Amino acid sequence: MLTLDKVYHAKYVLKEAIRDTDMLYAPKIRSDCEVYLKAENLQITGSFKLRGAYYKMSQLTEEERAHGVIACSAGNHAQGVALAAQKSGIKATICLPDNAPISKIEMTKSYGAKVELVEGVYDDAYKKAVEMASEHGYTFIHPFDDECVIAGQGTIGLEIIEQLPGVQAVVVPIGGGGLISGVAYAIKSLNPSIKVYGVQAAGAPSMKNSVMDGHITSLSSVSTIADGIAVKTPGTLTYDICSKYVDGIVTVSDDEISAAILALMEQHKLVTEGAGAVAVAAVMFGKLPVKGLKTVCLLSGGNIDVTILSRVITRGLIMSGRMCQMTIELTDKPGQLKTVATLIADLGGNVIGVHHEHTNEGSAVTGCYLSLTMETRNAEHIEQIKKALSERGFRITHH
Repeated sequence: MLTLDKVYHAKYVLKEAIRDTDMLYAPKIRSDCEVYLKAENLQITGSFKLRGAYYKMSQLTEEERAHGVIACSAGNHAQGVALAAQKSGIKATICLPDNAPISKIEMTKSYGAKVELVEGVYDDAYKKAVEMASEHGYTFIHPFDDECVIAGQGTIGLEIIEQLPGVQAVVVPIGGGGLISGVAYAIKSLNPSIKVYGVQAAGAPSMKNSVMDGHITSLSSVSTIADGIAVKTPGTLTYDICSKYVDGIVTVSDDEISAAILALMEQHKLVTEGAGAVAVAAVMFGKLPVKGLKTVCLLSGGNIDVTILSRVITRGLIMSGRMCQMTIELTDKPGQLKTVATLIADLGGNVIGVHHEHTNEGSAVTGCYLSLTMETRNAEHIEQIKKALSERGFRITHH
């Protein structure tokens, strides 16, 4: 049974292994509520996963410790288990899908685990891990559906209440549900009046659907840049705890997540991965009833693959009106390009990319298209530029 005593015991055990992460005031995220950030992206291994993995391992018997542990993960859980095993002097094997990013494979190895690459996707790696567990007598460390793992993650709930007296709402990412189960259980046990909200990616709403349907449902596929929470089926334990303790679950789109990653980086100098930014995205885009409340957004992790970071930043810039791409129809005569460029410059837009081409058959022979990419201030600024172009007789065909 999950008890508050167990969460407090986990806090005591974790003292030696983890970092107490900062609670940061973030006034720029949203002006109509008081936003704070719980920076688990700055935890050792770059995510909260070390907490649950380390506590779970601390509770193993001598015999289990001697046999070693196994886990399967494409990301943060792998690193949490690997480091927890290293700190506990336990042998760890991690099954990873063979298409996992090289950076994650190398990072897992650097924490001393043996990496087993499995052909296929996460589900194939999971199957292999379960097989190897029974074959070699390893203990399988589940990423979320385990009482000790949940109790370990719940220590974040205790820290939030200690660090921010008077907290009124806590917003938490949900994948399989281990994090929010621990946090919601700890917080609601100590103060039931604090609201706890969950956030999922719109392309992977497995817990939201399950709670709405009143029973666990599986998604046939998931698609989101928040790979850390791209889970098809929630856990049995986590589903029960979420149904009982969570006040509501909302979803955010990949564009909203990108805008949140950008805001955190630019305004607060914090790097988060997609999953780590969903709580901020939900508050930024007004998805939750937190107006006027002292609200904590939990940043669950910061392990974003740097190869996708530039694409995420571009999406974030477009989503927040800081970059704009538009196509304008011109007549092919001298001075047109100059007129457009002058008009944009006069309004304070900065053109950073130009593509000029003649139209295909079916359009006027003298027609041509001008595709522009420009830096802008915000959505109002873009509208101002579009209006000025239209007033000068230019037709915008795509924005």
